[in-house]
Amino acid sequence: MEVETHRVVQNSGLFVGIAEIAGVFVGFAALIGITGRDEVEPSQLGQIRAVVTIGLAVIAAALIPVGLAAYGVSDRTLWFWSSLAYLLLDWGLIVLSLRRPENRQVALAQVRTSPVGAALFWVLLEIPIQVPLILAVLGVSREHADAFYTTALVFHLFEAAFVLVQLVYAQAGRPRS
Repeated sequence: MEVETHRVVQNSGLFVGIAEIAGVFVGFAALIGITGRDEVEPSQLGQIRAVVTIGLAVIAAALIPVGLAAYGVSDRTLWFWSSLAYLLLDWGLIVLSLRRPENRQVALAQVRTSPVGAALFWVLLEIPIQVPLILAVLGVSREHADAFYTTALVFHLFEAAFVLVQLVYAQAGRPRS
């Protein structure tokens, strides 16, 4: 039990740091949204929402194991429940986001206008978030469950950065009025 608790305590600082970085992304996206409020295109508004949503998901997911560890939950149980909660959170946000007609239109437009960017997002970012969480939930290689969780968090952070960079470059490439 002491070794398990030690691993969770080691990860707590990392997870809080990841949550802080995600908070910065959320703040930047909100700032971009506020400063260009009158001239924001629907696709850019979708990107702003995506950065904020992804950033908030990373913050919540980074803090789930920290919160559970505070209750003395054992390592094996901690990573199962944290991974399951993270997986449900991620899928819930994807489904809720795509239920909004404007978000669906933006996603479809991105697939048409930038299929490489869409493929990068879904294949190189979203799948590496999902697979490690599924492995942790299934109990595959239990000694690596914390690494699976960390991998998912880091890729989710990369996903937020990817969308934020797309947003910034779209803003920078637009002519000023």
